[in-house]
Amino acid sequence: MTQNAANFSLFLGFAGLLWAFAEAKDIRFILLVISAIFCGYVYQCPPFRLSYQGLGEPLCFAAFGPLATTAFYFSNSSLNTSSGGAALLPLTKTVIASSVLVGLTTTLILFCSHFHQIDGDLAVGKMSPLVRIGTKAGSRIVSIGIVMLYILLATFGTCGSLPPSCIVLCALTLPMGKTVVDYVLKHHEDNAKIFMAKYYCVRLHALFGMALASGLVLARNGILA
Repeated sequence: MTQNAANFSLFLGFAGLLWAFAEAKDIRFILLVISAIFCGYVYQCPPFRLSYQGLGEPLCFAAFGPLATTAFYFSNSSLNTSSGGAALLPLTKTVIASSVLVGLTTTLILFCSHFHQIDGDLAVGKMSPLVRIGTKAGSRIVSIGIVMLYILLATFGTCGSLPPSCIVLCALTLPMGKTVVDYVLKHHEDNAKIFMAKYYCVRLHALFGMALASGLVLARNGILA
């Protein structure tokens, strides 16, 4: 029953993607989605299982950042109409900047999920980043990742890749970013508490994503553009 349900869900997923591709009329959309799915496959499934080599983070960044985010932007090509009909959307620096930020916040979730799984990973031979470098160095990497997130945000704003509205709203998530850093630095050796780090990263990802999207909507309507 479980296998049948899984197969049915897989079928529905692919059917939905094909429908979205047909609606978008943009080959770039389906190619990027396939690439993102492939990243997920080689991450966890045989014969690759690259997660066991500690390569989950770059795959996660690529899949959920530049590949998937850009793909679903291209899925709106059918909405970009002109006198001659639908036109393909251009790949802009705003899309690239947004995809990088989304990829980074998503990757932080995966990275923090390793802290409380070190013993289990070692038992099955999974060389996750935390198995390789330990929790102390890992907590520093989380801190660097959070700092880089906001440095990139400021950089994208300065060079005009993102509108001021995005910078202002995303900057409001700084307290949540600080919460992640403080929590990981304090509890990285405590398995009973550190598992919560990934959930704090989920909150940061959600808040940052909503702020980014809201900023783009405001800019499109001429507010803080």
